[in-house]
Amino acid sequence: MTVLADLALSQVEVLGSTISYREAGDPDAPIVLFLHGNPTSSYIWRNILPQVALLAHCIAPDLVGFGQSGKPSIEYRFFDHVRYLDAFLEELNISSAYVVAHDWGTSLAFHLAARRPDFVRGLTFMEFIRPMPTWDDFHPDQVDTFKKFRTPGVGEKMILDENLFVEWVLPAATVRKYTEEEMAVYRAPFATRDSRVPTWRFPNDLPIAGEPADVYSVIQNAHQALAESLYPKLLFVGNPGALISPAFAAKFAKGLKNCRVVQLSSGLHYLPEDHPNAIGSAIQGWLTGLGLVEDF
Repeated sequence: MTVLADLALSQVEVLGSTISYREAGDPDAPIVLFLHGNPTSSYIWRNILPQVALLAHCIAPDLVGFGQSGKPSIEYRFFDHVRYLDAFLEELNISSAYVVAHDWGTSLAFHLAARRPDFVRGLTFMEFIRPMPTWDDFHPDQVDTFKKFRTPGVGEKMILDENLFVEWVLPAATVRKYTEEEMAVYRAPFATRDSRVPTWRFPNDLPIAGEPADVYSVIQNAHQALAESLYPKLLFVGNPGALISPAFAAKFAKGLKNCRVVQLSSGLHYLPEDHPNAIGSAIQGWLTGLGLVEDF
């Protein structure tokens, strides 16, 4: 793979393919695991990792099919990402971690915590995936577009042929303008039609109006486990946000135990791109408050 305007990452073999990952901080420090979403990669955490790495061992994988990770011949459903992430954690011998997650990375984190309650020591999350009972719960400006993404033949043309998740969704859901160098990094993994399948599959797996039934059920159960969990939580919210509005975030946080909300000054969906310094600094302070320095 051609790596444009980015460093070459470490790789491990996982389930017959490879998972690439960024790593920063002292290997003897407590682990903070960073999980990205669609259509990004660990690159989205590049300006946050240096701040958190001052007191933690940061591990940020590229999900299978994304970034510099391999592209095996799989369906790239949510459950495939679960399998590859589990195998990655086993390969690196990560048995517990503080987790920082965005977009689909939040569903992976919630599901992981539901299955392995002892894994998550603390959770930071933003613009999270949730089961939406109807399409009325989705962002009103994006309903028509995402319904098209899920329409057979139409969605493939938009995402596989025209690469709209990278070329349109990513910049449209970020307040600031990306540089050409940054866009080159995000385009690099998706240069061909076939390589874009992972970016097409995720919107088709969004749990909306009970569909797809298997993902909807699993995410619903993961959210129930999240509501019952006791580990500390930090929720970042954009203004006006995209999937998560400030009003929804405030209501949602009241249904959780040990959750603090950080309201950012602006932001749509890709909050780590708009507010890396604010997010990194807040995570650093939050972890310090949890005694991470003493642990280290």
